[in-house]
Amino acid sequence: MEDRGGYGQFCPVSMAAEVLCTRWTMLVVRELLYGSKRFNDLRRGVPRMSPALLSKRLKDLEKCGIIVAVPGDRGGMEYQLSAAGEELKPVVLSMGLWGHRWVESRLTLKNLDPSLLMWDIRRKLNPEPLPPGRCTIQFQYPELPDTQKNWWLVIDAGTVDLCNFDPGYDLNLLVRSSLHTMTAIWMGIVPIPSEIAAGRLTLEGERPVAKAMQQWMGFSPFVHEQRAVA
Repeated sequence: MEDRGGYGQFCPVSMAAEVLCTRWTMLVVRELLYGSKRFNDLRRGVPRMSPALLSKRLKDLEKCGIIVAVPGDRGGMEYQLSAAGEELKPVVLSMGLWGHRWVESRLTLKNLDPSLLMWDIRRKLNPEPLPPGRCTIQFQYPELPDTQKNWWLVIDAGTVDLCNFDPGYDLNLLVRSSLHTMTAIWMGIVPIPSEIAAGRLTLEGERPVAKAMQQWMGFSPFVHEQRAVA
């Protein structure tokens, strides 16, 4: 059960914490800052959060004036950050930077989630280094169950779609590694060339697409920040 009691302090830190420090709230704000607007897209960014709790957090954020709900172009509702919500961007980035610098990588790499990792790669992917026309890249994690083992990114006309079923297109590249290795690459803990040299990452397919992986792959926004702990 959640503790619904407030801190009972007039301090602005206390008042902000009452709004933002309930479970999952900052991750929902993170997803909105990353550009997710629809309920299902938000769910993909917080896959372990129940739909009922996500709905409640969205209502709480709307009540506090951090987001607004508006009719979407394709029907249904979309959620947008208010001016107050947009001002949380440096707060979220500072929390992420602190976590990247000071939380030990052995701890962060215990929290592996293929759907979240692939969703992060998908939304940060840069289509420019890829060949014109449709490009299909498969990621394969051999140690995972069949339902989580294979993922496909389909890039076409600057749009990136993520599938966990075979879309039926010819492959441009097959990327194979453990989930642990790919998560460490995405976080910037290990570089792509070293993992290829060690045999922990294999790339099969079109050579130009493979060579450009460092340029097209969507990495963590903190990948270039120096870590303070090993």
